[in-house]
Amino acid sequence: HVQLVESGGGSVQAGGSLNVSCALSTDSVCMAWFRQVPGKEREGVAVIDRNGRSTYGDSVAGRFTISKDNTKNTLYLQMNSLKPEDTAMYYCAAGFARNGYCSFLQSNYNYWGQGTQVTVS
Repeated sequence: HVQLVESGGGSVQAGGSLNVSCALSTDSVCMAWFRQVPGKEREGVAVIDRNGRSTYGDSVAGRFTISKDNTKNTLYLQMNSLKPEDTAMYYCAAGFARNGYCSFLQSNYNYWGQGTQVTVS
């Protein structure tokens, strides 16, 4: 059974920073961060492929950075200049590419973590 475990969430003030991590029990072509606020759809935050190429959602581009440590099988999301609207449950996900691309299409991700809460006030 493949497991993804997020950690590093918490409460911070607006303008602050937070780094969340995801430990994976296996490698995947695509690794991503999603977030969800109660009552709203799950939103793609950032995705990274096996070559280290990354894509960001418009709302976080320039503020967040996705990275991975292949040796440790760990995914990271560095969040800077946090805003109250960044408050959400953050989920890491692992899955596969279509036509050589990693996208935010949720059906492409077959493994999901339980999430870590990030609250910005």
